[in-house]
Amino acid sequence: MGFYMKAMKLQLLTDETAIGLGSHVQRYRIVLILIGVCLAGAAVSIGGVIGFVGLLAPHVARKLVGPMYNRLIPVSALFGAIVVALADLVGRTAFLPLDIPVGVFTSGIGAPFFIYLLYRSRRR
Repeated sequence: MGFYMKAMKLQLLTDETAIGLGSHVQRYRIVLILIGVCLAGAAVSIGGVIGFVGLLAPHVARKLVGPMYNRLIPVSALFGAIVVALADLVGRTAFLPLDIPVGVFTSGIGAPFFIYLLYRSRRR
C-alpha cells in the first residue's frame, strides 16, 4: 500500500510534472478510483445510511490539515468517528423516549454542507 501512497502524492501535481517524474498518471488514477469506489461501497454496505460522513469527513479534514494523504486519512477517520458518535448521542438523548436513527442527523449535517460546497464551486 505504500507504493500507492507515493502515487497519490504524485496525483496532487500537474499531469505533466507527474509524468516527468515517471508516474503512469492514467493507470494510477484508474486504480486509485477503483480502490476508492470499492472502499466506499464496502463502507456503505456495512454502515447503511450514514454515508454522508464518508463524504463529509475528507472535505473538512482537508481544510484542517491540507492535501497530504499521510495526515489527511487519519484526520478524516477521526473526524468521521467523532461526527457519528455525536450524531448517535444526540439521536439517543435529544428526543427521549424516541430513538432517532443516526443517519437522520448525519444527513442533516451532510446535506447543508454539500449545498454549501456546490454554492461555493459555482461562484468560482
